[in-house]
Formats: sequence, C-alpha cells, structure tokens
Amino acid sequence: QVQLVESGGGLVQPGGSLRLSCVASGSIFRLNAMGWYRQGPGKQRELVAGITPDGKTNYESFVKGRFTISRDNAKNTTALQMNRLTPEDTAVYYCNARIKPSYESGSYDYWGQGTQVIVSS
Repeated sequence: QVQLVESGGGLVQPGGSLRLSCVASGSIFRLNAMGWYRQGPGKQRELVAGITPDGKTNYESFVKGRFTISRDNAKNTTALQMNRLTPEDTAVYYCNARIKPSYESGSYDYWGQGTQVIVSS
C-alpha cells in the first residue's frame, strides 16, 4: 500500500509565501517522477511543477520564477515553495508520484488527498 500525504496549505495574503510538503510511504521499490498539480474552483486539475529522480524540474508558465519544486530522495519527499502568491493561485494542491511498488510490479501514479491553498486579503 502506497500513501502520499501533503501538508502546508492554508490562508495567505496576496504576495505572501507558503511551502507545501508531500511524503510518500508504504511499499516503494522505486520512486520516479514527482509533481504538484492543482485544481482551482470550477477548473480542471492542472500540472504546476514536476521533478525527476535526478532533480530535473519543469514548471508551467504561470508559476515560473515564483514556485520552486524540490525533492529529498532519501526521505521520499517533495516540496513546493510558493512565493509571490496571487488570488489566482487559490486551489487544492495535489501531490503526485510515479511509483513502482515492488520489483515485480509496474509503475503507477499515486495521488495525495490534496491540501487547500487560499490566497486572499
């Protein structure tokens, strides 16, 4: 059983910062790419940023220069540092990871339960 648990969401004023964290636990043979997605009110879920096991990152254009994704392979964690937040960043943020649970299995996408981020004055 694989589990992803996010933390760090909350209410922040425009221009402020938040740091989201996600830890993967359970049966993990190999932890591949990790990423953060978000779903705003009335919107579809969208990719925010991703990171490979060797640290290569990619960002959607709407967060470039403001958000930074990182990971700690030893701890099976990823973090999203979010700076200069705007009301448009309000969303539920989800952690995603591509995980191979065992030597015999394939790789599958796993999701956290989501953490709410509200940017408002």
